[in-house]
Parts: sequence; structure tokens; C-alpha cells
Amino acid sequence: MNKIAIVFAVILFSLTACHPIKKPTVTIQTEMGDIVVELYPNQAPYTVYNFLKYVDENRYNGATFYRTVTMSNQPGDSIKIEVIQGGLYEDNHPQALPPINHETTKTTGIKHLDGTISMARNEPGTATSEFFICIGAQPELDYGGKRNPDGRGFAAFGRVIEGMDVVRAIHNSPAKGQMLTPRIKILGMKGNREQLLKIFENWVPEEK
Repeated sequence: MNKIAIVFAVILFSLTACHPIKKPTVTIQTEMGDIVVELYPNQAPYTVYNFLKYVDENRYNGATFYRTVTMSNQPGDSIKIEVIQGGLYEDNHPQALPPINHETTKTTGIKHLDGTISMARNEPGTATSEFFICIGAQPELDYGGKRNPDGRGFAAFGRVIEGMDVVRAIHNSPAKGQMLTPRIKILGMKGNREQLLKIFENWVPEEK
């Protein structure tokens, strides 16, 4: 992180600490029903800002839920998890924004519990548009967990407050291996984001 980004991050965290931001919600409208997620900008500002930017700029147009990870379809993994994953699906998608800073659960305190929404990634600091939702508690996805060899876990940034029945229905949908067949269409996303975006309006995440 460069010096300007560090200074801005200090100012940003000072603002959110002194003036806690109302938790925004986003409704993920799918062909199987709605999923409402509550986001935590005070704990995970980089990640929440990134997600809301995709939503506000309609960058998730054409997005899908495309992956379901169940106890029965990960035979090669000694550490098993249960999640559904969605987003733009394609690598280097034209709607993708630059990767963002990796906010660990050690920093944010947001654990991977039932209904937690979090960012998919490869190396730390590579998350862009892809996200997942936990089915049941998934502590191996937290900082220090063993699902990812680097031990830095994944960047949780909110939780489902309505629609876990839809999440579980997607989780149980037909799949070939871990890939949903067919993919579940995301018809749109909307939410009450105005207060957060006003605070963040002149901030963009550090480019990698």
C-alpha cells in the first residue's frame, strides 16, 4: 500500500469509527427468489465499497450463481466447506474492476458463519467481482484457516438477513462436479446504499 493510500485509509477508518455508517443492504434478485444481504462498511470498507461499486454501476449485469460446493463434490480436498459462489464467472471479464486490498477476518472480526457473504480470490489482494455465501459455519475460511494454503482466509463483508431458503435451494441445485447446471441467473441487484456512497464518493481502492 503506498503512502497516500495509507493516509487515506487512516482518515477513512477514523471517519467510520467516529461516525458509524448505517449498514447498507443489497437485494440479490435471482430466478429462484431474492437474497437480502446486510453489509458491514465499518469493519470491511474496501470490500464493501468494491461490492457496492459493482452494484451501482450495474457491473453484475448478466451475473450468475455458477458454483455449489457440497460435502459430496470435493473429494480431493481434505478441508471441506459448503458455499455457493456467484459473480461474472469469466476471468478478465470486461466489467471487472481492479483487484482490491485483502481485508482478513483477523482485521475485520467478521467470521464465516451461516449466511456470511465473502470474496473469492486466488492470492491475497486478487479479489475482484466473485463472491460466495456460506452454508453453515465455515471457520476454515477465516484467517488462520486451512482451506487456503496461505492461511490468510477470505474477506467476509456481510451476511444474509433474508433468503437463506433461496441460498440453500441454489446449494442443492443440479451440478456437474461443483458447477451448477444450469447456472442460476442473477436478475438484478438493488439496495439502500446512498449514505455509504456519499462518504465513499471521492475514494477509489488502491490499484494493484
